[in-house]
Amino acid sequence: MSLELNKILGAVLGTVTFTLAVGFVTELVFKKEPPAKPGFEIAVAEAAPAAAATAGAPAAAGAPAAAAAPAPAAEVVAPIAERLKTADAAKGATTAKACAACHSEDNSGANKVGPGLWNVVNRKPGTHEGFKYSDQVVAFGQTATWDYDNLDKWLTSPKALVPGTKMAFAGLKKPEDRANVIAYLRTLSDNPAPLP
Repeated sequence: MSLELNKILGAVLGTVTFTLAVGFVTELVFKKEPPAKPGFEIAVAEAAPAAAATAGAPAAAGAPAAAAAPAPAAEVVAPIAERLKTADAAKGATTAKACAACHSEDNSGANKVGPGLWNVVNRKPGTHEGFKYSDQVVAFGQTATWDYDNLDKWLTSPKALVPGTKMAFAGLKKPEDRANVIAYLRTLSDNPAPLP
């Protein structure tokens, strides 16, 4: 019995010794060097300092004039009418495949999670038959249509154009992608709307 116990204890002790030896050798072979600068740098655009906001105000007598920080250059986006001149409806169809998960694109007028997109160009927002729109989209439709400009704004950010909309789509950031999708949406009609 004691011989059997000695074998078990010897096996356990041998395993522990082997594991410690492998760990020691591994640390020698693969020595970890601490990073020169710990952590990761996260680049965040800084807000304009308060001094820049008051740059237009006259300085108090004897106070040094604060240097105004230059404003970041805003991206200049050509109007949708200009971008539609070179838009590619075939590329727009490819980009719009993501829309097909929530919207039907055929002339059946069927609704899915979102309203059907057939004849969407120049349609009044919130009026597609059989679809339950949010109150915000219905109110927006009282004074607007899905013209090329509003479609461009909607595809940029639905929630920015119509705050409170139920539309979960985050938007298309590239202006050329939006133009291509709008050119494609224009083709979803028996009588496509004229280009601007």
